[in-house]
Amino acid sequence: MPERKGQYTVTLSSRPTILGYAAVVGKREGEGPLGRYFDMIFEDTTLGEKTWEKAESALQREAFTRAMNKAGMSPSQLNYLFAGDLLNQSIASTFGMREYGVPMLGQFGACSTMAQTLALSAIFVDSGAADLCCAVTSSHFCSAERQFRFPLEYGGQRPQTAQWTATASGAAVVGMGGSGVKIAAATIGRITDLGITDANNMGAAMAPAAADTLATFFQDTATKPDDYDLIITGDLAAVGSDLLRQLSERKGYPLGANYTDCGLLIYDRNKQDVHAGGSGCGCSAAVLCSYLLGKMEQGELKSVLFIGTGALMSPTSSQQGESIPGIAHLVHLVAGGA
Repeated sequence: MPERKGQYTVTLSSRPTILGYAAVVGKREGEGPLGRYFDMIFEDTTLGEKTWEKAESALQREAFTRAMNKAGMSPSQLNYLFAGDLLNQSIASTFGMREYGVPMLGQFGACSTMAQTLALSAIFVDSGAADLCCAVTSSHFCSAERQFRFPLEYGGQRPQTAQWTATASGAAVVGMGGSGVKIAAATIGRITDLGITDANNMGAAMAPAAADTLATFFQDTATKPDDYDLIITGDLAAVGSDLLRQLSERKGYPLGANYTDCGLLIYDRNKQDVHAGGSGCGCSAAVLCSYLLGKMEQGELKSVLFIGTGALMSPTSSQQGESIPGIAHLVHLVAGGA
């Protein structure tokens, strides 16, 4: 059964297992350093659909069905589906998942959504409320640009602090048993807001939340950064990652060489024009559900802190001059034999 440890951390005594996972991406993501790890790379980012939003729904369906197949399960065996995305009313998930007839709890955590859905899936399984859950999320560069900034036809200039929303989706099936990666604990983050208003500087808006959640986890568990093989955020990119290091050190938890960020891994910033790096729900989801879980299954990583970071803004709040609140949720992953 789940047990609260400290203030905001939940430990999972049965350690639910990630039974199957998959990541599918667009052309630019497939050309990045992690290309060989993804299950599928779409050369045409429309995926044969008439709109960018429908293309994002198709991304989710592809990741979901591949994860279920790799788990050896069918959608009818799922008790609950946790899904979300960046679009208004989570339409990529709603229209992407509607055909499966699985009870669904729609999620919005912005770019923290993969950590949020994975944590909830694990808590449901560990509590006995479910035998099998699936966590899935996505983002699409073109659908996000249209909603949050400008249509692509506008041709606006992007500052160097801007991040590139990944065209990607990741899905993870969570249940009991098996030799896959286990979910040992989760820390649910608090909203933090230091007054950042620049929608082209998401890293600065989200870094304080990541620092707060990490410090909370370390305090709740009486551990420190060096106790883990890898600490990985998603998606702070270059600006936010540097800020997180500074903020964490001020809190007494300096991050060393075992820290990195999904937004820095998915693209090659020297060769690909992505400015500060990657972002979007699908960025951390795709890195987790390919490269990261693969490394853990191979035994190269045994204990990992995965922290999803999100900017809780909307087009309306930005137009009204509001600041950008940040959120970060942490999931502690351990290799099957650890």
